[in-house]
Amino acid sequence: MSTFPQHLDVFPQHLDVEAVRADFPILSRTVRNDRPLVYLDSGATSQKPVQVLDAERAFYTEHNSAAHRGAHLLGEEATDAYENARITVAAFIGADPGEIVFTKNATEAINLVAYAMSNARSGRLHLGPGDEVLVTEMEHHANLVPWQQLCERTGATLRWFRVTPEGRLDLDDIDTLITGRTKIVAVTHQSNVTGVIPPVAEIARAAHEKGALVLADGAQSVPHQPVDVAALGVDFLAFSGHKMLAPYGIGVLFGRAEVLEEMPPFLTGGSMIEVVRMEGSTFMPPPQRFEPGVPPAAQAVGLAAACDYLSALGMANVAAHEESLTAYALDTLGAIGGVRILGPLTTKDRGGAVSFDVQDVHPHDVGQILDEFGVAVRADHHCAWPLHRALGVAASTRASFYLYNTHAEIDVLADAIRYAQRFFGAG
Repeated sequence: MSTFPQHLDVFPQHLDVEAVRADFPILSRTVRNDRPLVYLDSGATSQKPVQVLDAERAFYTEHNSAAHRGAHLLGEEATDAYENARITVAAFIGADPGEIVFTKNATEAINLVAYAMSNARSGRLHLGPGDEVLVTEMEHHANLVPWQQLCERTGATLRWFRVTPEGRLDLDDIDTLITGRTKIVAVTHQSNVTGVIPPVAEIARAAHEKGALVLADGAQSVPHQPVDVAALGVDFLAFSGHKMLAPYGIGVLFGRAEVLEEMPPFLTGGSMIEVVRMEGSTFMPPPQRFEPGVPPAAQAVGLAAACDYLSALGMANVAAHEESLTAYALDTLGAIGGVRILGPLTTKDRGGAVSFDVQDVHPHDVGQILDEFGVAVRADHHCAWPLHRALGVAASTRASFYLYNTHAEIDVLADAIRYAQRFFGAG
């Protein structure tokens, strides 16, 4: 159902950014003061190319039916489209299709695992007093609050890695933090604030040596860099479609097959059952066990189209383009007096999110001025309060980059920051 970009080749060393931008209708519009849109908020949600929009529209106009229901032609086509999307998504991250659970978003995927662990009656998923859950100080709330709630429900103890003043993960205490009592380690694969990429594979090896499971939050990594779950070595990986060119309302939980098999269901109802009697029910094997109700087939088709689009470009090329943008942004914004960049000042193990603090100007005021220049950024704590506190700020302004951004747009961002400083008499 999904289609590859029709005019794009796989570029060996770079992206043809103008060709890419032509696929995104929204990038040609004007916004405040009739200025061109400079969209630097892909960390919150990405824009959508016509190939994804067309794939979703084609499902509704040609094949719309409830997947896994009905014996008629449209029902068979919808089911095929949905399951083919699962195959495409699995290939995108090096997984088996049976290890791909479609969810509403990454947040739901993480909650699915946490809920399963709170309801497991025995085995490695079961938690109780004396057990421990290990997270990090740099987590998005979506990979922190569910584990706090899990510990409250089970009596387990929450522990965490701290961050260094540079914003990287402090692993000096890894051997004391990961113990035989640790049941699961939940860690971001890329910070949504600083862009820091922790050594997840190293953490996973240490955790597995102690018998702990590992979940990685890939919401900020899967859209931007090559990800192979086997190389990463995690038991779970969660990510959202809307951050990687796909529609809203579709997310993914990758889970290793043998771990998914041990997990009790999260939500219950139709589709996920084997036999239902008044006295009780039995459940389907994964992934169907975790996908009750009519599945989001159109959204899954859109997600598969996004995977096809990114694969055609080459994820290594996408990552290289973003690294170039990030390096330019670090140099350009770093040269502005009164601007403090949060996190590392080089692109080593760092993705394309650059959060910054403008001295004597509140991030909301910075964001409002940038909006007047047509520059869309995010200005708040980015659902990462503990990390901001650790870095000594209450909030920040974040520019986050993607495959359709240009160096010239970073120049517009810098000019707007300088104007904000003059406007508020800062810097």
